[in-house]
Amino acid sequence: MIILDYKDTRPIYEQVVDKLQKLIINGILEPDSRMPSVRSLAMELSINPNTIQKAYAELERTGFLYTIKGRGNFVTYNEELCVLKKEEYLNQIRKLLEEAEEIGVSRAEMLEALKEGESGND
Repeated sequence: MIILDYKDTRPIYEQVVDKLQKLIINGILEPDSRMPSVRSLAMELSINPNTIQKAYAELERTGFLYTIKGRGNFVTYNEELCVLKKEEYLNQIRKLLEEAEEIGVSRAEMLEALKEGESGND
């Protein structure tokens, strides 16, 4: 379900949040399905339960999860979340394009990099 990258400079909880958001957006975690308990997911990933608790809290804050007291955490899904996440990615791409132009990367080079990225997903 989730594979952590210990070479990634982001905190572990951010990686967990990112992976779970992608699973929710892609429909792998279905709406209203129950999430694993904090303890069981922590054991599965071999990380501290506080890290999972922090990730779940962030997912709830951003609208990807909701909590029912005494029952656990459940997946929220609505199209607005998907649109917001896609817009976030597009903004990151725009920022990268601006930075690339600032250091002299041509549009042709950028397009070539995009094409290479597409062929890597086949």
